[in-house]
Amino acid sequence: MPRRSAGVIAVRRAPGTPVQVLLAHPGGPLWARRDDGAWSIPKGEYTDEDPRDAAAREFAEEVGVTVDAAALTPIGEITQKSGKVVTAFVIEKNVDPGTSVSNTFEMEWPRGSGRVQSFPEVDRVEWFDLDAAGRKILPAQQPLLARVQDALRPQP
Repeated sequence: MPRRSAGVIAVRRAPGTPVQVLLAHPGGPLWARRDDGAWSIPKGEYTDEDPRDAAAREFAEEVGVTVDAAALTPIGEITQKSGKVVTAFVIEKNVDPGTSVSNTFEMEWPRGSGRVQSFPEVDRVEWFDLDAAGRKILPAQQPLLARVQDALRPQP
């Protein structure tokens, strides 16, 4: 059975400006120098939990902002290169990246040193228009951006 993650794409839009999505840059030394193709939707793994609840929990842990799980709109699943299945949701919510606070994880760094250090799971979040987001986001997550556009269209 594949590992499963759930995540939230926060969206903001204003008249006369392009739609923007909030993406998260992974923290830790392995991602420090990576930019294009390294960003992700705020997400995390879950097992015996409703994906909507898991997505809301992970958004709060990685961005430091709570969202109402009931207000999340599902936009489907994608499978990442690792085989992990990501279930994604969208919500319109304006988040100030300057106030974002992520939880942390520990790892041995430098490798083989025996020294364990703590790093933020997400070292920063930023707003991107959909074109820029397409360059920044992990390639496997790019289809989610088109689904965001579809989710924002008025339903007949």
